[in-house]
Amino acid sequence: MYSVYKSLKQINAEVFVVDNNSVDGSVALIKQKFPQVKLIVNTVNTGFAVANNQAIKLATGKYILLLNPDTVVQEDTFEKTLAFMDADATIGGLGIKMLDGKGLFLPESKRGLPTPAVAFYKIFGLSKLFPHSKKFGQYHLTYLDKNKNHQVAVLSGAFMLMQKETINKVGLLDETFFMYGEDIDLSYRITQAGYKNYYFANSSIIHYKGESTKKSSVNYVIVFYKAMAIFAKKHFSQSNARTFNFLIHIAIYLRALMAIIARFIKQWFFPTIDFCLILVGLYACKTIYETNFKLYPNFYSKQILNLFFPLYTLVWMFFTFLSGGYDVPLKFGKLIRGVLAGTAFILILYSLLPEYYRFSRALILIGAMGTLFIYLATRFLYHTLNIKKFKIGSLNITTRLAIIGSEVEFNRVNNLLKQTHLNPEFVGFISSEGNGVKNENYIGHFHQVDEAIDIHQLNEIIFCAKDISSQDIIAKMVTLVTKGIEFKIAPPESYSIIGSNSIDTAGDLYVIDVNNVGRPENKRKKRLLDICVSSFLLLFFWLFILVQKNKLSFISNCFRVLFGYYSWVGYGKNPRKDLPSIRPSVLTPSANVTSHEQLNKSFLNYAKDYKIENDLKIIYNQLKNLGK
Repeated sequence: MYSVYKSLKQINAEVFVVDNNSVDGSVALIKQKFPQVKLIVNTVNTGFAVANNQAIKLATGKYILLLNPDTVVQEDTFEKTLAFMDADATIGGLGIKMLDGKGLFLPESKRGLPTPAVAFYKIFGLSKLFPHSKKFGQYHLTYLDKNKNHQVAVLSGAFMLMQKETINKVGLLDETFFMYGEDIDLSYRITQAGYKNYYFANSSIIHYKGESTKKSSVNYVIVFYKAMAIFAKKHFSQSNARTFNFLIHIAIYLRALMAIIARFIKQWFFPTIDFCLILVGLYACKTIYETNFKLYPNFYSKQILNLFFPLYTLVWMFFTFLSGGYDVPLKFGKLIRGVLAGTAFILILYSLLPEYYRFSRALILIGAMGTLFIYLATRFLYHTLNIKKFKIGSLNITTRLAIIGSEVEFNRVNNLLKQTHLNPEFVGFISSEGNGVKNENYIGHFHQVDEAIDIHQLNEIIFCAKDISSQDIIAKMVTLVTKGIEFKIAPPESYSIIGSNSIDTAGDLYVIDVNNVGRPENKRKKRLLDICVSSFLLLFFWLFILVQKNKLSFISNCFRVLFGYYSWVGYGKNPRKDLPSIRPSVLTPSANVTSHEQLNKSFLNYAKDYKIENDLKIIYNQLKNLGK
C-alpha cells in the first residue's frame, strides 16, 4: 500500500481494498495507516472475482487496475503504464514484468492461451525442455524477450491494467471462478472483443506470492486445474474441452502423486528408516545376547518380543522427537538425551508389568545402546552424503546482513532485529544519505553495495522503504540476483520485516520474538501439555463435567485435543497467517475481550513469549468454558 501511494503522487486516483473476511487485523491496520482508502469489508471469503467486481462497480476512473496486495510497485510504474495505454486506444489490457522476492523474473508475467496443445506441452514438461521453441514455449511465451514489450494473449491478475470502457464492453470477472483462471478468462474475452493485451517491460514490480499460491501443494494443483477446466468448457469446442479436461485430470493425478511422495520423503522417509533399523537392531542384539549369555537360541518368547520390540522402538523415537532429536539443525546432545529419557520411561513401565511380561532388563539396556549407535551412525552417514537437514556443520550457518537506509531507520530496524530470534553474526549499515556518517556499523554508501557484499561476505540485505524508492530497490535486486543474496523490505513504522525468496513459500517474516510459540521445542511442550491435561480431565471427567456449561462438547473437546485436532489454548478456531502456526484451539488468551484490536494484541503477546504456565493459568481461569 505504501508503494502504491508513492507511485500515485502525480496521479488522480482512487484506491479500493476489498477484505475477504481476513483474521489478521488487516482491516484495522488499513483504517489506521491509510484512512483515504475506500475499504470494502466482506463477512465471508467471496473469492478473487467477486471481491474485485465489488470494487470495479464502484470505481469511477478511466482505467481499472487489479493489483494483488502482496506486491511492491515502482514510483514511476503507474505513469509509464498509463502513458503506454494512452498511446494506443486498441490496447484493452496491460500486464507488467514481475519479479519474485529474490529479484528473479516470474514467468507468469506473460502467457499464451492454454489450448489443449499448450496444456499438453506444459503438463509433460516440453515447455521446460524447449523454452525457446515457439511451439513448445507458448504457455509462458518463454521464446519472447522478457525485457521487451510484447503483445500477449493472457495477463496476470496480480497486475492487470484495463480501460473501464473495455470492461463495460466485455463484462466483469466471471464469478464462476473462485480463485485462478478468472484472469485468463477476462484476458481472452478482451482479445475476442477486438482489443490487444500487452506485456509491459519498461517497469517492473515485486510480487511476493502468498500462502494461497503455494505451487507445490496438492490443493493449488486441484484448484488451478479445475479453473482451467471451467475455462475450457466455457470457451473451447466440446471435443477440445473433453481433451483439455482429460489432460487436466492427468495433471492433477501426476502432481498430487508427486506432492504425496515429496511429503512422505520430507516428513516420514527418515523416521521410517530409523524405525526399521532400530527394530532390526533390537532383534540382532537379542540374538547376540541369547547366543553368548543364554543357554540356547530363541530363549525369549517370540510373541512377547514381537509385541514389545516395536513398542520400545516407538518409545525411543517419540522421546527423541520430544527432545528435539529430529529438529534442524541437528544436535547430538538432543539425540542422546532423547534415547536416555526413552530408556528411563521403558524401565519404569517395565517395573510395573506383570512378571510374565518382564523378560530382560539387559535387553532394554543393550537395545538402548544399539539405538543410540544407530542414530549417531546414520546421522554421520547422512552428513557424509550431504543431506541438507542432517548437515552437522549447519549449526554454524550464520546470517551476515546489511541494512540500507537512513541512520534513523537503521537504528529502528536494528533494534527490531535484536528482539527477534534471528541473532545475526554481522549487521552492517549502508547509508542512503550523503557522506559524513559516523555510525560504528557503517560499511559504505548505497552505490557501494556490491563491494560491501564481497568485502563483508553478506548474505542478506534489508531495504528501508522509507528512505529508498521502490524503483531503486527493484533495480538493485536485479543487479545482485547472481550473488545469491536474500532480500527483505522494512516498511515504515512497521514492527515486521517481510520478504520472500521463492514462489513456493509465503515469505519470511521477522517479528519481535522472545520465545516464539511456533518454535519446534515449544510446539512439543504445548503438545505434551495438551496430552497430559486431556488425559487428566478424562480420568476425572465425572468431577470436571459438573462445572461445564456445555457438557457434551467438553468430552468431545477432550478427545479432539488428545488426538491432536485441537489445542487447549491458542488463537481460537480460525487460523492466523500473521502469527506462528499452531493448532486451532478451544480457549483463547483473552476470553472477555471484545475489541478486535485488543484481541490481536493478546494473541501477539501470547505468540511471542510462550510459557507452559500461561496455558495452565488460562485453562484454570476458563475452566467452565472447556466445552466451548
